[in-house]
Amino acid sequence: MTERTSRRQFLLGAGAFAAAGSTALVACGNDKKPPAPTTDTTVGPAGSLTGDLQIAALAASLENLTAAIYQQGLDAAAANKLGGVPPAIVMFFQTAKRHHEEHAAAWNAILTSAGKTRVTDPDLTLKPQIDQAFGQVHDFFGLARVALSLENVAAATYLSGVGVIQNNQALKAAASIHPVELQHAAVLNFVLGNDPAPEAFAKTEGARPPSDYPG
Repeated sequence: MTERTSRRQFLLGAGAFAAAGSTALVACGNDKKPPAPTTDTTVGPAGSLTGDLQIAALAASLENLTAAIYQQGLDAAAANKLGGVPPAIVMFFQTAKRHHEEHAAAWNAILTSAGKTRVTDPDLTLKPQIDQAFGQVHDFFGLARVALSLENVAAATYLSGVGVIQNNQALKAAASIHPVELQHAAVLNFVLGNDPAPEAFAKTEGARPPSDYPG
C-alpha cells in the first residue's frame, strides 16, 4: 500500500462522521458569512493608502484571493473535476475558506473605521500566477499545493507585518491570524505527505510588501 493511498484512506476515515462527499459539497454554499465591517461604506477602490492602512488593504486582498481559490476548489470538486475528494478534505476546504473570509472582514473593518472603503478585489499581483497554477489542478492534491503556496505567503506577510504595524487593531489582527495560516499550512502539508511542521521558527521569506497593493 503506498503512502498516498494510506493517507487518502486516513482522510476518508476522518471524514466518516461528515455527510457524504456530494452532500458536503452542496453544503459549502451555507458557510457562515464573515462579520460585517464596523462602518457602513460603499465597496470600491481603497484609494491612496499608506502605512498600516496599506498593509490592511494588501492583507484583505490576499485573503480575498485565498478564499476564492478554496471556493474554486470546492466548485471543481462538486463538478467532479478533481476525482474522488474525501469528505474530510471537503470539510477542511470549507473551513479554511470561511476563515479567510473572516480574516478579510477583519482587515476591512480596520479600513472602514478609518473612513476608507472595503477591499473586495483579490490580490491582483498574485492572481495571474495563482490562476495559471489552478488551471493545472486535476485532483485535490494539486489544489492543496496551490492553497499551500498562498497560506505560506499569508503567514510570512503577517509575521513581517507584526514588526512594523503601529495600529493596535491591525497588530492584533496580524498576530492572531498568523498562527491560523500556519495551521492551514500544516494540514495541507500533511495531505501532501510533507512534514506538517517543517520549521522550528516561522519565517518572513516570501512576505508580500505593502507597496504591492496598487491602491
